[in-house]
Amino acid sequence: MTGILLFGTGSPILVDVEESLHRAGIPIVAGVRNRPGACHLGEGVRPLDVADLDETLRAIAFVVPLFTPAHRQAGAREAGAAGLVTPFTLVDPTVATPRRIDIGPGTYVNAGCSLGARSAFGAHVFINRGASIGHHARFGDFVSIGPGVVVAGHVTIGRGAVVGAGATILPELTIGENAVVGGGAVVTRDVPPGALVLGNPARIVRRDIGGYKGLPVT
Repeated sequence: MTGILLFGTGSPILVDVEESLHRAGIPIVAGVRNRPGACHLGEGVRPLDVADLDETLRAIAFVVPLFTPAHRQAGAREAGAAGLVTPFTLVDPTVATPRRIDIGPGTYVNAGCSLGARSAFGAHVFINRGASIGHHARFGDFVSIGPGVVVAGHVTIGRGAVVGAGATILPELTIGENAVVGGGAVVTRDVPPGALVLGNPARIVRRDIGGYKGLPVT
């Protein structure tokens, strides 16, 4: 491992990804600025534009450090269009990773999380600080889990869904594609695709919200 590229520099969550890489002893080769606007790269990290990527840089694995599924999907697609071919899976060294688990390419698990055995996570999943994920979880591509979330055993979360900070999902439930579980919600029944649920117990307050559009991973 010669290092990785950070593709997308506009999110403050970038600082957590940098810390995870530091703890793992993985150097950051550069941060690639794919959009105009704020840049949250740490001091000493070389900034690049997409046009600066040469053959050597394109061979390096990359992480898309963006929390929102639609943004992370766009970043992954833009990275592929720029010639990057190897999404890097990053699990913070503070996480005790079970022997029997399947973690897809480009997934990031932040510090202090707990991952249940026999779980499977798709491509470019983002699990934020201190989340607890039960056994036999099934997460689709581009799922985002906020800090302090508790997901019980045998929960399925469809691609592009978001679970907000501090929410709890009870066992054996399904959260549909593109659904959003609001921060602090307690989910006691299945959530349909594209629904926003809030409260304790969580109730549907909106349907057919936007989000991940089911486009293929690149």
